Amino acid sequence: MTESEQKIKMQLQCPMPKLDFDIITLGHGSGGLLTNRLLDSGVFDLLKNDLLDERHDGAIFEVEAGRMAFSTDSYVISPVFFPGGNIGELAVNGTVNDLAMCGARAKYLSLGFILEEGLTMREFWDILLGIKYAAEQAGIQIVTGDTKVVERGKGDKIFINTSGVGMLHPRAQISKKRVQPGDVVLISGSVATHGMAIMSVRQGLEFETDIVSDTTNLNHTVMAMLDLFGEKIHLLHDPTRGGVATVLNELARDTRLGIDLLERNIPVLEEVAGACELLGLDPLYVANEGIFIAVVAAEAADSVLEFLQADPNGAAAAIIGNITAEHPRQVLLHSTIGGKRVVNMPVGEQLPRIC
Repeated sequence: MTESEQKIKMQLQCPMPKLDFDIITLGHGSGGLLTNRLLDSGVFDLLKNDLLDERHDGAIFEVEAGRMAFSTDSYVISPVFFPGGNIGELAVNGTVNDLAMCGARAKYLSLGFILEEGLTMREFWDILLGIKYAAEQAGIQIVTGDTKVVERGKGDKIFINTSGVGMLHPRAQISKKRVQPGDVVLISGSVATHGMAIMSVRQGLEFETDIVSDTTNLNHTVMAMLDLFGEKIHLLHDPTRGGVATVLNELARDTRLGIDLLERNIPVLEEVAGACELLGLDPLYVANEGIFIAVVAAEAADSVLEFLQADPNGAAAAIIGNITAEHPRQVLLHSTIGGKRVVNMPVGEQLPRIC
């Protein structure tokens, strides 16, 4: 069953309940009767689990002994519905993936909504379905949260904050301090897909081909990779805002090492490359939501690549460069025509409200 078919099945299994209101009003953020009706009509029932059923301001749970990771992020994407997903899926996947980049399997997430007066209940329900779908796919539970409503015109429909905790994989040793000359840089999939999917629907812009966001959870892939390669994985990072160029520049800056990047190896879907060219954008600077960069020990690079290419989330994985001491703090792109150029840190935001 494809991902689209799974989402349709969930929508059929979880029909929107009949309500006595169609849109969000300021009263739904009052903390009183309307707030309870809003939460009872969707959140508590749809995302039901023992911890959330406590309806407390926090969640109490037991964890096995070991190292934990914690992450939080806020999502303000525009539009909130886009090809391949919506802000709800993005919020869950984003925090799950941030924990995975620490080498941790997400276990519990909190969910904070800032709703704008006038948001329709149909839209809110569809976003909740996206949250439910993403949480089930990632194998995590939403255990606590908060809801606020702001005046019409002050919230752009909905903003979401998610915070998550997870247990570190026992073999995870993810740190920039472990990156060294000779390490190999891999990427798990095609770049710039998410950013171009957003641009395809923003302000009525359309391309000849459909570009679908790559938003997905990466925790299962990362945990399996750590099972096999453990300490050979020196660093993981998802190139979201600012894209691949930003992540690699930050890495070069913080490690005081250089990075040689091979343009011919960087995977970009043909339709994405065409859209970037049309808009005058460099794919290296465009946001992603379903891929990650891995810096691995040279002796394990080919095996890690083979593993990724056999994984559903890594079919387009590639070795895109290596770490060097020759040009400290610089990312140097070796072009397909034989030249070289410095890939600088982006100045400002190329694509605002992208995640």
